[in-house]
Amino acid sequence: MPKGRVIKAYSGHYYVSHGDTVVDCKLRGRLRKEDKDVLVGDIVSFTLTDPQGAYGVIEDIFPRKTRLVRPPVANVDQAVIVIACNEPEPDLELLDRILVTVAANSLDIVICLNKIDLVSRYAADKTAKLYRRAGYKTIKTSARASWGMTRLRKALSGKLSVFAGPSGVGKSALLNSLEPGLRLETGEVSARTGRGRHTTRHAHLLKIEPEGYVADTPGFSKLDLDGIDSRALGYLFPEFRIPMQYCKFTTCLHHKEPECGVKKAVDTGNIEEFRYSHYVKLLLEIAERERRRGR
Repeated sequence: MPKGRVIKAYSGHYYVSHGDTVVDCKLRGRLRKEDKDVLVGDIVSFTLTDPQGAYGVIEDIFPRKTRLVRPPVANVDQAVIVIACNEPEPDLELLDRILVTVAANSLDIVICLNKIDLVSRYAADKTAKLYRRAGYKTIKTSARASWGMTRLRKALSGKLSVFAGPSGVGKSALLNSLEPGLRLETGEVSARTGRGRHTTRHAHLLKIEPEGYVADTPGFSKLDLDGIDSRALGYLFPEFRIPMQYCKFTTCLHHKEPECGVKKAVDTGNIEEFRYSHYVKLLLEIAERERRRGR
Protein backbone atom coordinates (compact mmCIF):
# COMPACT_ATOMS: atom_id res chain seq x y z
CA MET A 1 0.00 0.00 0.00
CA PRO A 2 1.50 3.37 -0.99
CA LYS A 3 2.22 6.01 1.61
CA GLY A 4 2.90 9.72 1.45
CA ARG A 5 2.81 13.00 3.33
CA VAL A 6 -0.24 15.26 3.66
CA ILE A 7 0.78 18.63 2.23
CA LYS A 8 -2.60 20.39 2.34
CA ALA A 9 -5.98 19.82 3.97
CA TYR A 10 -9.14 21.64 2.94
CA SER A 11 -12.87 20.88 3.34
CA GLY A 12 -12.43 17.15 3.87
CA HIS A 13 -9.86 16.76 1.10
CA TYR A 14 -6.31 15.72 1.98
CA TYR A 15 -3.65 16.25 -0.65
CA VAL A 16 -0.99 13.57 -0.27
CA SER A 17 2.46 13.91 -1.83
CA HIS A 18 3.66 10.58 -3.20
CA GLY A 19 6.80 10.61 -5.33
CA ASP A 20 6.30 13.20 -8.04
CA THR A 21 2.51 13.22 -7.77
CA VAL A 22 -0.10 14.66 -5.42
CA VAL A 23 -3.17 12.53 -4.74
CA ASP A 24 -6.50 14.08 -3.70
CA CYS A 25 -7.66 11.83 -0.85
CA LYS A 26 -10.63 11.52 1.45
CA LEU A 27 -10.66 9.82 4.83
CA ARG A 28 -11.82 6.21 5.10
CA GLY A 29 -15.19 6.01 6.89
CA ARG A 30 -13.70 3.85 9.64
CA LEU A 31 -11.24 6.62 10.51
CA ARG A 32 -14.00 9.24 10.49
CA LYS A 33 -16.05 7.13 12.91
CA GLU A 34 -13.00 6.83 15.16
CA ASP A 35 -12.77 10.62 15.04
CA LYS A 36 -9.22 10.46 13.66
CA ASP A 37 -7.92 13.87 12.70
CA VAL A 38 -5.50 14.30 9.82
CA LEU A 39 -2.98 17.12 10.02
CA VAL A 40 -0.77 18.71 7.44
CA GLY A 41 2.55 16.87 7.76
CA ASP A 42 1.00 13.50 8.64
CA ILE A 43 2.44 10.37 7.02
CA VAL A 44 -0.47 8.27 5.75
CA SER A 45 -1.13 5.09 3.79
CA PHE A 46 -3.74 5.26 1.06
CA THR A 47 -5.37 3.37 -1.78
CA LEU A 48 -6.06 4.82 -5.21
CA THR A 49 -9.68 5.01 -6.35
CA ASP A 50 -9.23 5.83 -10.03
CA PRO A 51 -7.03 4.42 -12.84
CA GLN A 52 -5.26 7.75 -13.40
CA GLY A 53 -4.01 7.84 -9.81
CA ALA A 54 -5.44 11.28 -9.10
CA TYR A 55 -7.81 10.31 -6.27
CA GLY A 56 -7.55 8.06 -3.25
CA VAL A 57 -8.70 7.15 0.24
CA ILE A 58 -6.57 7.45 3.38
CA GLU A 59 -6.47 4.06 5.11
CA ASP A 60 -4.24 4.77 8.09
CA ILE A 61 -2.26 7.51 9.85
CA PHE A 62 1.25 6.70 11.04
CA PRO A 63 2.30 7.71 14.58
CA ARG A 64 3.46 11.33 14.85
CA LYS A 65 6.85 12.26 16.23
CA THR A 66 5.70 15.84 16.91
CA ARG A 67 2.42 17.72 16.84
CA LEU A 68 2.13 21.49 16.90
CA VAL A 69 -1.12 23.12 17.96
CA ARG A 70 -0.52 26.50 16.36
CA PRO A 71 0.14 26.09 13.51
CA PRO A 72 -1.52 22.64 13.36
CA VAL A 73 1.28 20.67 11.70
CA ALA A 74 2.57 17.16 12.42
CA ASN A 75 6.07 15.66 12.21
CA VAL A 76 7.94 18.96 12.15
CA ASP A 77 11.74 18.63 12.47
CA GLN A 78 12.74 22.25 12.95
CA ALA A 79 11.49 25.82 13.06
CA VAL A 80 13.04 28.51 10.89
CA ILE A 81 12.30 31.80 12.63
CA VAL A 82 12.55 34.67 10.17
CA ILE A 83 13.20 38.21 11.37
CA ALA A 84 13.94 41.26 9.23
CA CYS A 85 17.01 43.43 9.79
CA ASN A 86 14.89 46.38 8.63
CA GLU A 87 11.42 47.14 7.22
CA PRO A 88 10.07 46.26 9.76
CA GLU A 89 12.56 47.09 12.48
CA PRO A 90 13.72 43.92 14.28
CA ASP A 91 11.68 43.18 17.39
CA LEU A 92 14.06 41.09 19.51
CA GLU A 93 11.55 40.80 22.35
CA LEU A 94 9.06 39.17 19.99
CA LEU A 95 11.85 37.01 18.56
CA ASP A 96 12.77 35.75 22.03
CA ARG A 97 9.11 35.01 22.77
CA ILE A 98 8.87 32.96 19.57
CA LEU A 99 12.14 31.16 20.39
CA VAL A 100 10.82 30.16 23.83
CA THR A 101 7.54 28.90 22.37
CA VAL A 102 9.36 26.85 19.73
CA ALA A 103 11.84 25.44 22.26
CA ALA A 104 8.92 24.34 24.45
CA ASN A 105 7.81 22.16 21.52
CA SER A 106 11.25 20.46 21.44
CA LEU A 107 12.03 21.57 17.89
CA ASP A 108 15.44 22.41 16.49
CA ILE A 109 15.76 26.13 15.75
CA VAL A 110 17.30 28.13 12.92
CA ILE A 111 17.18 31.94 13.07
CA CYS A 112 17.05 33.51 9.61
CA LEU A 113 18.05 37.19 9.53
CA ASN A 114 16.48 38.46 6.32
CA LYS A 115 16.74 41.77 4.43
CA ILE A 116 20.45 42.12 5.20
CA ASP A 117 20.72 44.24 2.05
CA LEU A 118 18.87 47.03 3.91
CA VAL A 119 21.45 47.42 6.70
CA SER A 120 25.20 47.60 7.04
CA ARG A 121 27.20 44.41 7.21
CA TYR A 122 28.18 45.37 10.76
CA ALA A 123 24.54 45.63 11.88
CA ALA A 124 23.61 42.25 10.38
CA ASP A 125 26.71 40.57 11.82
CA LYS A 126 26.09 42.06 15.27
CA THR A 127 22.59 40.57 15.59
CA ALA A 128 23.72 37.22 14.18
CA LYS A 129 26.65 37.03 16.61
CA LEU A 130 24.42 37.85 19.60
CA TYR A 131 22.20 34.86 18.89
CA ARG A 132 25.00 32.51 17.84
CA ARG A 133 26.65 33.31 21.17
CA ALA A 134 23.39 32.39 22.90
CA GLY A 135 23.52 28.97 21.23
CA TYR A 136 21.35 29.36 18.12
CA LYS A 137 22.13 28.50 14.52
CA THR A 138 21.78 31.67 12.41
CA ILE A 139 21.62 32.31 8.67
CA LYS A 140 21.81 35.75 7.04
CA THR A 141 19.76 36.21 3.87
CA SER A 142 18.33 38.67 1.42
CA ALA A 143 15.40 37.40 -0.62
CA ARG A 144 15.60 40.52 -2.78
CA ALA A 145 19.29 40.08 -3.62
CA SER A 146 19.25 36.25 -3.42
CA TRP A 147 21.98 36.25 -0.78
CA GLY A 148 22.36 33.27 1.55
CA MET A 149 19.99 31.04 -0.42
CA THR A 150 22.45 28.15 -0.78
CA ARG A 151 22.98 27.94 2.98
CA LEU A 152 19.24 28.24 3.67
CA ARG A 153 18.43 25.51 1.15
CA LYS A 154 21.00 23.23 2.78
CA ALA A 155 19.42 23.84 6.21
CA LEU A 156 16.01 22.81 4.83
CA SER A 157 17.16 19.72 2.92
CA GLY A 158 15.63 16.46 4.07
CA LYS A 159 13.55 18.08 6.81
CA LEU A 160 10.03 19.33 7.46
CA SER A 161 10.43 22.88 8.68
CA VAL A 162 8.00 25.42 10.02
CA PHE A 163 8.62 28.89 8.59
CA ALA A 164 7.47 31.39 11.18
CA GLY A 165 7.96 34.95 12.32
CA PRO A 166 6.23 38.32 12.29
CA SER A 167 4.37 39.40 9.17
CA GLY A 168 6.29 41.47 6.65
CA VAL A 169 9.73 39.98 7.36
CA GLY A 170 9.92 38.24 3.99
CA LYS A 171 8.98 34.61 4.64
CA SER A 172 7.08 34.23 1.38
CA ALA A 173 9.74 36.19 -0.52
CA LEU A 174 12.42 33.80 0.76
CA LEU A 175 10.42 30.80 -0.39
CA ASN A 176 9.88 32.40 -3.80
CA SER A 177 13.62 32.97 -4.06
CA LEU A 178 14.29 29.32 -3.23
CA GLU A 179 11.57 28.01 -5.57
CA PRO A 180 10.47 30.69 -8.10
CA GLY A 181 7.69 28.43 -9.36
CA LEU A 182 5.81 28.83 -6.07
CA ARG A 183 4.76 32.42 -6.87
CA LEU A 184 3.61 33.03 -3.30
CA GLU A 185 1.90 36.33 -2.56
CA THR A 186 4.15 38.67 -0.60
CA GLY A 187 3.01 41.39 1.79
CA GLU A 188 4.28 44.95 1.81
CA VAL A 189 5.09 46.65 5.09
CA SER A 190 2.56 49.29 6.14
CA ALA A 191 4.04 52.76 6.53
CA ARG A 192 1.51 53.43 9.31
CA THR A 193 2.10 50.35 11.47
CA GLY A 194 5.55 49.27 10.35
CA ARG A 195 4.18 45.74 10.01
CA GLY A 196 3.38 43.54 7.08
CA ARG A 197 -0.01 42.14 6.25
CA HIS A 198 -0.54 38.40 6.50
CA THR A 199 -0.36 36.71 3.11
CA THR A 200 -0.75 33.09 4.25
CA ARG A 201 -4.13 31.97 5.55
CA HIS A 202 -3.86 28.18 5.83
CA ALA A 203 -0.96 25.97 6.85
CA HIS A 204 0.29 23.96 3.89
CA LEU A 205 3.54 22.31 2.90
CA LEU A 206 5.74 23.56 0.11
CA LYS A 207 8.31 21.32 -1.57
CA ILE A 208 11.82 22.75 -1.44
CA GLU A 209 14.41 20.81 -3.42
CA PRO A 210 16.21 18.67 -2.53
CA GLU A 211 13.83 16.64 -0.36
CA GLY A 212 12.71 19.43 1.93
CA TYR A 213 9.26 20.62 2.98
CA VAL A 214 8.33 23.94 4.52
CA ALA A 215 5.11 24.79 6.33
CA ASP A 216 4.28 28.34 5.31
CA THR A 217 2.05 29.56 8.13
CA PRO A 218 0.25 32.77 9.16
CA GLY A 219 2.56 35.38 10.71
CA PHE A 220 2.87 35.68 14.46
CA SER A 221 2.10 38.88 16.34
CA LYS A 222 1.59 37.47 19.84
CA LEU A 223 2.34 34.04 21.20
CA ASP A 224 0.70 32.52 24.27
CA LEU A 225 2.91 30.96 26.93
CA ASP A 226 0.28 28.48 28.11
CA GLY A 227 1.88 25.18 28.99
CA ILE A 228 5.24 26.71 29.92
CA ASP A 229 6.04 26.37 33.62
CA SER A 230 7.91 29.16 35.42
CA ARG A 231 10.37 26.56 36.76
CA ALA A 232 11.13 25.32 33.24
CA LEU A 233 11.50 28.70 31.52
CA GLY A 234 15.23 29.00 32.18
CA TYR A 235 15.92 25.74 30.34
CA LEU A 236 14.37 27.28 27.21
CA PHE A 237 17.18 29.85 27.08
CA PRO A 238 20.21 27.83 25.82
CA GLU A 239 22.81 30.16 27.34
CA PHE A 240 21.25 29.77 30.81
CA ARG A 241 21.77 26.02 31.07
CA ILE A 242 25.40 25.94 32.23
CA PRO A 243 25.17 28.97 34.60
CA MET A 244 22.04 27.44 36.16
CA GLN A 245 24.20 24.63 37.51
CA TYR A 246 25.90 27.15 39.82
CA CYS A 247 22.73 28.50 41.42
CA LYS A 248 22.66 27.97 45.20
CA PHE A 249 19.04 26.82 45.17
CA THR A 250 17.69 24.11 42.87
CA THR A 251 14.37 26.01 42.80
CA CYS A 252 16.06 29.23 41.65
CA LEU A 253 14.01 31.21 39.12
CA HIS A 254 16.97 33.54 38.38
CA HIS A 255 15.09 36.66 39.40
CA LYS A 256 15.28 37.75 43.06
CA GLU A 257 17.09 34.74 44.50
CA PRO A 258 20.58 35.21 46.03
CA GLU A 259 23.71 33.49 44.70
CA CYS A 260 22.18 32.90 41.27
CA GLY A 261 24.49 31.55 38.58
CA VAL A 262 22.45 33.12 35.79
CA LYS A 263 22.50 36.62 37.28
CA LYS A 264 26.24 36.28 37.86
CA ALA A 265 26.65 35.34 34.17
CA VAL A 266 24.73 38.49 33.23
CA ASP A 267 26.98 40.60 35.47
CA THR A 268 30.13 39.13 33.89
CA GLY A 269 28.82 39.60 30.34
CA ASN A 270 28.41 35.91 29.54
CA ILE A 271 24.65 36.40 29.10
CA GLU A 272 23.37 39.43 27.20
CA GLU A 273 21.41 41.87 29.36
CA PHE A 274 18.61 42.21 26.79
CA ARG A 275 18.10 38.45 26.76
CA TYR A 276 17.93 38.34 30.55
CA SER A 277 15.50 41.27 30.55
CA HIS A 278 13.23 39.42 28.13
CA TYR A 279 13.49 36.31 30.32
CA VAL A 280 12.33 38.25 33.40
CA LYS A 281 9.42 39.75 31.47
CA LEU A 282 8.29 36.30 30.33
CA LEU A 283 8.81 34.89 33.84
CA LEU A 284 6.59 37.54 35.41
CA GLU A 285 3.89 36.92 32.81
CA ILE A 286 3.96 33.18 33.45
CA ALA A 287 4.06 33.66 37.24
CA GLU A 288 1.00 35.93 37.08
CA ARG A 289 -0.86 33.33 35.03
CA GLU A 290 0.07 30.65 37.57
CA ARG A 291 -1.08 32.91 40.42
CA ARG A 292 -4.48 33.47 38.79
CA ARG A 293 -4.90 29.74 38.33
CA GLY A 294 -4.07 29.15 41.97
CA ARG A 295 -0.94 27.09 41.59
